[in-house]
Amino acid sequence: MKYLLIFIAFFSFSIGLSAADDKSKEIQMPDVFISGDVNKGSQLVETCSACHGVDGNSISTDWPKLAGQNQKYLYEQLKYFRDGERMNVLMMGVTPYLQTLNDQDLLDIAAFYSNYNATVGQAKNDEELLALGTQLYRFGNMKEQIPSCTSCHGVYGQGNSLAGYPSIAGQQVGYLTSTLKAYRSKERNAGESSLVMQSIAENLTDYEIEALANYMHGLYQ
Repeated sequence: MKYLLIFIAFFSFSIGLSAADDKSKEIQMPDVFISGDVNKGSQLVETCSACHGVDGNSISTDWPKLAGQNQKYLYEQLKYFRDGERMNVLMMGVTPYLQTLNDQDLLDIAAFYSNYNATVGQAKNDEELLALGTQLYRFGNMKEQIPSCTSCHGVYGQGNSLAGYPSIAGQQVGYLTSTLKAYRSKERNAGESSLVMQSIAENLTDYEIEALANYMHGLYQ
């Protein structure tokens, strides 16, 4: 009888440990990204359309295209702007509006823009510039500690929606240029991925940034 009680106690303890272990595994599971509501987002973007276009395709080289951008990236950047973690002169007038929105609103806006297709860009027909842009984007420059862009942004610039790495295919040249320079000067520093981009951009010259921006603007599948 004594051995039976010991066995039962040990068995119960083992089950308890197993359940605790399963609970621990459950807690450590990554969060699943839930898509926003496109229709609700369409009712929140009137303020945004003046610069980014009604479908997220801006007409100015300095304003980024939001169309086709993955939701996770857009959502994170909107939160950074709203919460004051990311600063940009062109966005200062919109920040007060963003501060009236909750997280779900921002996710719905992200869903709205991701639902559209980005327009195709046309790279400048400069043989030397295109050759350098192609080399840097696809292969990097190990001597200067510049990795290829394809590992995060994809061969065709489609980005990585699960990781939240942005699509850069067809993006506006002016915006790409100013963004890379902002990373280089560490002016843009919101989020963990900014540290990676800062370490890359600090090794880029102005001409290399021009070449990359030109190449990415004309990049599409």
